[in-house]
Amino acid sequence: MITLPPVNWLSLLPSLILTVAGILVLFWDLWMKEEERPLLAWLGLTGLVLTGVVSFGLLGRNESAFNGMLALDSYALFFNLIFCLAAGMTVLMSIDYLETTDIRPGEYYALILFATVGMVLMAAATDLIVIFLGLETMSMAVYVLAGIWRQRLQSNEAALKYFLLGAFASGFFLYGVALVYGATGSVQLGKVAAYVSEYGSSPLLLIGVALLIVGFGFKVAAAPFHVWAPDVYEGAPTTVTAFMAVGVKAAAFAAFARVFLHTLGPIHAQWQGILWILAALTMTVGNVTALVQTNIKRMLAYSSIAHAGYLLVAMVAGQDLGGAALMYYLVAYGLMNLGAFAVVLAVGRKGEPNEEFSDYAGLGFRYPALGMAMTLFMLSLTGVPPLVGFIGKFYIFSAAVKAGYVWLAVIGVLNSAVSAYYYIRVVVNMYMYEGEKVPEFLSARPALATAIILAAVGTVLMGVFPSASIALARASFLSLG
Repeated sequence: MITLPPVNWLSLLPSLILTVAGILVLFWDLWMKEEERPLLAWLGLTGLVLTGVVSFGLLGRNESAFNGMLALDSYALFFNLIFCLAAGMTVLMSIDYLETTDIRPGEYYALILFATVGMVLMAAATDLIVIFLGLETMSMAVYVLAGIWRQRLQSNEAALKYFLLGAFASGFFLYGVALVYGATGSVQLGKVAAYVSEYGSSPLLLIGVALLIVGFGFKVAAAPFHVWAPDVYEGAPTTVTAFMAVGVKAAAFAAFARVFLHTLGPIHAQWQGILWILAALTMTVGNVTALVQTNIKRMLAYSSIAHAGYLLVAMVAGQDLGGAALMYYLVAYGLMNLGAFAVVLAVGRKGEPNEEFSDYAGLGFRYPALGMAMTLFMLSLTGVPPLVGFIGKFYIFSAAVKAGYVWLAVIGVLNSAVSAYYYIRVVVNMYMYEGEKVPEFLSARPALATAIILAAVGTVLMGVFPSASIALARASFLSLG
């Protein structure tokens, strides 16, 4: 008689809800009439909201499943909320956008849900192999999403570049996992942490750690592993670009921080130097290259690279302050970045993406609400108080200074000052120049308007009243211990 081991189904509940929602979207799409297909968005959104509610309700629990391969802790649940925010906002932004493209809604929304399943697995995984499985689940869905606008050559090119470079990065990650296993005798993070605490590092382990940094560096778009990001962000459908810029980056940092800040924390001094260089290089390359861009999606792509550098500063700082700052800033970055991409969608029309800086000329006067929202997001990305971007950067740089990385914090502040040029340039175009572009009124696109309002309200409220969010981020990070 075969006795099946007990399974903690509660630990799997967030990913199970998303998986069931994705399968239902696929099957419902088979029998729906063409005019009913936009309803699939609401089914997907229901699954995401339910996952978010369940994750919030489970905060404070500390359990595991599958012999310690998956964790149900506040750390993973906090990231689940970020993933649901990113995916939910993407679905809201997509409802009207898909009507202007030839993208089939059923497979599109199913892929978003399955990509979110991979993100949830990455955040909850306490085993390097499970992290890889989550990474590939997410990546395969996002590769397809990048090229899902089949009739558009740029979308096909974006998917191919992302797939080829992603395959190389996955190879580096797997080699790193193999070397860590060879050095410690395990791929479970708890056992690796115990080995490192007792025996410290070894040349084999350090090589494995370096290869893991390459794998994670690709996914977070850290320089010099960022070369795919501008072309892929520009070529992919705008809603997919927003999803990648927030969701994929958050998932990669979730696994990155769990492995390095917790598991490899005892040998922090052995790898912090590499991340110090990567953080400084990523901030500088992202901001300096963004200065010369004329396409707003490419500008936001390089901006995303720069923000990966700020997040790496939190990784270098480490300890409780660095980890909590990382988690808070990911929420802040998600709100302001999703809002900016939502405005980019609002400015575009069918057959006219209107993605050049000149297309925003006069927008602030002709469409005051849209101009005000974009101004809010640009100022927040710059780091202007009292918006959430300022609080997030202040928290990160404070953590770096308290950890003794004063020069890294100085480089971060200088880069933030440089970024003001290209963010404010968008605002100047909206209010200082005359233009003729006429976007469709937001009243005809209520779902997109809702996404912009939610992002704007979150950007202001989390900046003015940051204490609750910071406390939750800190408590969630401490659950790793």
